[in-house]
Amino acid sequence: MQQQVNEIIQVLKSKQLRVTPQRFAVYANLLARTDHPTVEQILTDLNRDVPTSSQATVYAALQALRDVGLVREVLLDEGICRYDANISQHHHFRCTCCGAIEDISWNAFPYLDLSVLREGLKAESYEVTVKGICDRC
Repeated sequence: MQQQVNEIIQVLKSKQLRVTPQRFAVYANLLARTDHPTVEQILTDLNRDVPTSSQATVYAALQALRDVGLVREVLLDEGICRYDANISQHHHFRCTCCGAIEDISWNAFPYLDLSVLREGLKAESYEVTVKGICDRC
């Protein structure tokens, strides 16, 4: 447990982030999850035992983590921003029945040739979202 704490502190420091209790808690929470939580879900987790975090604090911590590349925003539903500490290239599966989200390996799909886009469009990245029914539904 202490080793994990030290590793998180080192990662934050390596990105020149001041290690605050809020940043530490938000980042540790995201590292322990694979469900791509919303701000509200993170806030609920952090306040489960001792309600001390606010929504503004969680947003500020997420923005700082995102700005240094430790967290990415995932937009799988219109108007709902989710967060992911898995910053490697990957795609997502979204269950249309229960809402579960799972990572899909980047290599699961053949490379997309973005040079076929019409003239004037310059692609910088892409991500595939597969929607369907998961095996639990």
